[in-house]
Amino acid sequence: MNPKDIADQQFDLAADHLDLDPSIRRFLKSPKNVIKVSLPVRMDDGSVQVFKGIRAQYNDALGPFKGGIRYHPAVTEDEVTALAAWMTWKCAVVDVPYGGGKGGVVCDTKELSIGEKERLTRRYTSAIAPHIGPSKDIPGPDMYTDAQTMAWIMDTYSQIKGERSLGVVTGKPVEVGGSHARSEATGRGVLVVAHEAFLAQGMDTEDVTIAIQGFGNVGSNVARLAEEIFQSARVVAISDVTGGVYNEDGLDHEELSAYVAENGGVAGFPEAKAVTNDELLTLDVDLLIPAAVESVITEENADEVQASIIVEAANGPTSPKADEILHEKGIPVIPDILANAGGVTVSYFEWVQGLYAFQWDEGEVRYMLERRMKRAFHAVHDIAEEEELPYRTAAYVLAVDRVSKAVDLLGIWP
Repeated sequence: MNPKDIADQQFDLAADHLDLDPSIRRFLKSPKNVIKVSLPVRMDDGSVQVFKGIRAQYNDALGPFKGGIRYHPAVTEDEVTALAAWMTWKCAVVDVPYGGGKGGVVCDTKELSIGEKERLTRRYTSAIAPHIGPSKDIPGPDMYTDAQTMAWIMDTYSQIKGERSLGVVTGKPVEVGGSHARSEATGRGVLVVAHEAFLAQGMDTEDVTIAIQGFGNVGSNVARLAEEIFQSARVVAISDVTGGVYNEDGLDHEELSAYVAENGGVAGFPEAKAVTNDELLTLDVDLLIPAAVESVITEENADEVQASIIVEAANGPTSPKADEILHEKGIPVIPDILANAGGVTVSYFEWVQGLYAFQWDEGEVRYMLERRMKRAFHAVHDIAEEEELPYRTAAYVLAVDRVSKAVDLLGIWP
């Protein structure tokens, strides 16, 4: 299903519940800007390849656009626009003063040298430089981009502007203005929200079994931090693009990480039996965390899901039809726009630190993150309870209400 169609369906449910003014509804279903650029890049062999880049700026009623940049062969305008919409609602749910944006470049980083990736990044930055800035649009890392990519963007933008600009991107290395605890922020936020959800559902938070689909930055940090947030937790299953592994006694994070570093994926890990990505989603576990890509839980497999709670670390992993099935089965789904908002929350902290040229320590960042994530969860939970809504619809109701009120107060000009 087209990701923009999914985003629109989810928005419509909240808009219907809020009885949103038709004019505001039309306004909020359209991105403000979609910037498309061609990026000629000199390759290592002397040839020139032309890449396609996109930056979607969805809504800035609550603050400057904010959202990651992904490098992937399957990047499309619809995908980037949907992700920018989700970022709009995500920022509103956790009450940070940002709007939603998202960027992408159509490329395969596995086929690029470090030098080629740097030249591509700098070319993309120069192309979108008129449209970004600390009070306009603040990119961050996403799929196949990282802290180094953000450092290149900041340096390129600063060179163009003729002055150092710490606030133009987040997710930078700590050494050049990044925030402590940023790399773990999304994973930590996922677990904090999951823990609050278990408490709210009256479920035992000890000896929790966890399955994680995805072992990138988010999935690996969830696995690493699970026992810190949930006492005696066991991560029993993990998968990535190479396949999946399962051990009912729990997977050792350090051993698995070392194996992945040496072998390029989790498949074949000797301390576990093999499972497919599809099988992982239907395991009998307490907590299922999709932390990979969109649309993995669908109407085809939702009825087979056995987890007690699903917490979406990925963006858009559950289709609208699957949501309906899971709701009928009584499986709560903590939606992406709440669950994985820890990353943008600490990005906000990093942005503030950059604007004021100071730095909080790791403990302070973690404390502020956990406090904000708990507050956001309970705001959503209260709406879900009072209005008898699924968590996703409740989260959208909260977010759309906040953004629509801002739009109404600002007005439509001219």
